[in-house]
Amino acid sequence: DKIREVIGSGGKVIQKICADTGCKIDIEDDGSIFIASEDIEACRAARKTIENIVFEPEVGELYYGKVSNIRSDFGAWVELAPGKDGLVKIKDLEFKRTEKVEDVLKIGDMTWVKVMNVDDRGRIDLSRKDAMREKGLM
Repeated sequence: DKIREVIGSGGKVIQKICADTGCKIDIEDDGSIFIASEDIEACRAARKTIENIVFEPEVGELYYGKVSNIRSDFGAWVELAPGKDGLVKIKDLEFKRTEKVEDVLKIGDMTWVKVMNVDDRGRIDLSRKDAMREKGLM
């Protein structure tokens, strides 16, 4: 349940969001979240933090993410949202054969990816080559 993730164990997550932003946050029984502050930027920051917590990538959708980790012979992890990384296997980087991930991507690079699958454990399979083709970049 996503509301539990926003609240956190013993309220730790929501308390941290409130402390970091200075906002007052109320969560209703129906899951509605209300954010209040005199500072609109603080409200935006709190909202963005909550959106990142509840973010669920959708199969078939394209995302522009940052390469967060690489295993040269295996693939690259791309961050779709803070704390939400997916794996682009080496075979899904380009249409031509790729020997090393670093021949195509480096840590910190921004790239388009397509969500191909999200398994029952929440692992996200991505394809760079399909995203690039759909964007007309390959």
